[in-house]
Amino acid sequence: MFKSLDPLLHSQLRLAVISLLISVEEADFVYLREQTGATAGNLSVQIDKLNEAGYIQVTKTFQGKMPRTVCKITDKGINAFDEYVKNLQTYIKK
Repeated sequence: MFKSLDPLLHSQLRLAVISLLISVEEADFVYLREQTGATAGNLSVQIDKLNEAGYIQVTKTFQGKMPRTVCKITDKGINAFDEYVKNLQTYIKK
């Protein structure tokens, strides 16, 4: 039977962010924007949704006078991604 897919990760941009974060220790906003090709506004909204769900941890600091936003995947985010991939495989194997 088909397993349900996490609607939070089923968004293309949120899935891209999680996919990038799973392979690095952390990533800043600029890197994520460049890698995903998203607009700053859209990326910001999607990062907020992932943060609110506890899938990522967001740290906002300043580097000199410039604001810097750094994202890091949490254990909950890793588990959600692993489950998403596992459930997606039930669709591929059918």
